[in-house]
Amino acid sequence: MKRKLTLLVILCFSICRQLAAQDPLLVNVYNRDTKTLNGKWHYIVDPYENGYYDYRQEPFDKQQNPSNNAYFRNYKPKDKTELVEYDFDKSPTLLVPGDWNSQEEKLFYYEGTVWYKKSFDYEKAKPNNRVYLYFDAVNYQADVYLNGEKLGTHKGGFTPFNFDVTGKLKPRDNFVVVKVDNKRKREEVPTVNTDWWNYGGITREVRLVEVPASFVQDYFLQLDPNNTNELIGYVQVGGEQQAGQKVQVNIPALKVKQEVVTDARGYAPLEVKVRKVNLWSPENPYLYDVNLRVNDDVLEDQIGFRSIRTEGADILLNNKPVFLKGISIHEENPQRGGRAYSEEDARILLNWAKELGCNFVRLAHYPHNEHMARMADKMGLMVWEENPVYWTIQWQNEDTYKTAERQQAEVITRDKNRASVIIWSMANETPVTPERTAFIRNLIAKTRSMDPTRLISAALEKHNINATTSTVDDPLIEDVDVLSFNQYIGWYDRLPDALSKTSWEIKQNKPVIVSEFGAGALQGLHGDKMERWTEEYQEYLYEETLAMLQKIPQLRGITPWILVDFRSPRRPLPNVQDGWNRKGLISQTGDKKKAFYVLQDFYKNFKLKDKK
Repeated sequence: MKRKLTLLVILCFSICRQLAAQDPLLVNVYNRDTKTLNGKWHYIVDPYENGYYDYRQEPFDKQQNPSNNAYFRNYKPKDKTELVEYDFDKSPTLLVPGDWNSQEEKLFYYEGTVWYKKSFDYEKAKPNNRVYLYFDAVNYQADVYLNGEKLGTHKGGFTPFNFDVTGKLKPRDNFVVVKVDNKRKREEVPTVNTDWWNYGGITREVRLVEVPASFVQDYFLQLDPNNTNELIGYVQVGGEQQAGQKVQVNIPALKVKQEVVTDARGYAPLEVKVRKVNLWSPENPYLYDVNLRVNDDVLEDQIGFRSIRTEGADILLNNKPVFLKGISIHEENPQRGGRAYSEEDARILLNWAKELGCNFVRLAHYPHNEHMARMADKMGLMVWEENPVYWTIQWQNEDTYKTAERQQAEVITRDKNRASVIIWSMANETPVTPERTAFIRNLIAKTRSMDPTRLISAALEKHNINATTSTVDDPLIEDVDVLSFNQYIGWYDRLPDALSKTSWEIKQNKPVIVSEFGAGALQGLHGDKMERWTEEYQEYLYEETLAMLQKIPQLRGITPWILVDFRSPRRPLPNVQDGWNRKGLISQTGDKKKAFYVLQDFYKNFKLKDKK
């Protein structure tokens, strides 16, 4: 088993390299030397993409002598005779990070291209240092240009990417231009149909990251699932000199000082013997200071060590059965009215989850920002992270699969050292077809190859055997570690009084997580418990659902839908929804609904031993 895990970690490194774009992703930008490019960026709305295509629909950035009207050139007229039809510096500004929908009323529903421009000066600390332009996320497609030169393109609205800009920066008057396009397309991931707001823009932080000529580019360090006295992983050195580099790993609290030497690729496996480890858990979210050094580069991180596995119907955290008291969360700050992106946003959402009594959160339906996982590490919340393979996408499209696989690789690369992350979810509510099953099985295989230490799941759908019996009939049951499914009996399927009459037939001896249930309620609207949209209806549904689900012998967790009301263009009902999905336990104004206290009381009194 030990040899198998070591080989998987090596394979993880190999696949990460294959999946990387032109410039491999830096990890732990949190703790590196950076210069922020956050703040005001000038923008131009370009629905016809006049700044990208000429009148023959030929891209300017593929032409040898592009027009002065190619926006990425940020061109200024040399005299009064020159015809230039744009000017970034005279254009309005948007805040980065942030979405354009919530910042500019006229862009509230806009989907299309917006160009961003930021000017800056930059001088390196040392002449031989390398510099990377790092984006935490841009939704959806980003074409990035520096000083009029195209750096590359990235697709995917929720994962990080970076470009090596060493040798391309000037001490004064640099400018970066980003063409951001959030149009929904059938071949993309997610596809055209979702149930959340399609916030466009540079929605997370932008930084210049400076590193020495040779540096710690990537690393993976986790507790061996089969041996609590050993840490396993790898380190990857990037830069000019990668082969034969001595990398020191130092964990002072464990009295670990170990040196490894990289091979010709800059790679070295890690097998670190340790004594008694203070294991991370919700009750004890202990994080070790970990230092990695190669030459002049010293990189610090805060890593918790814990094991997660399944045994029959149990989920074992540090070899002890655990029940996942969870809630689903969208990446949205409802009080500000836009995409969540800051550490304070994460603190607000996760503190609400803690107040609810949660030890677990489902970050749906896409990778959330890095603050969420790091804050969960500190707060002792276990985390489910999800790929935006949502509903029905183009299962037979090879490029669609590559986009999904790359996004999965990017979030694993970013968060693979976070103790809080215990489940990688492949998808949500996808139809059962051979093409879809093959698509997701390939994602599962890649994920297992990249990370052998975490559990795999997907939010499946329930199926009716008859009027009173439900099950899950999906071939992916055999591939996942945890059987998860969404069910909405009492809301989309019959009324809440049907819940007490419903039984479940689940034959698999696997842990079950009910990944969604819920009902819409307008905070402050009261009435009979059978009256839609009232707090009493939602409260009654929660009471009946919790009673029903406890009859499932394999039940080991729930993540009801959802913590807070969130914006969705699918929800237009006047005076009730008004563009909001109302299934939150908390309103967009931060007020708790009656069902919040039902779930809070359930978590306070529930004991896993009641399930044994």
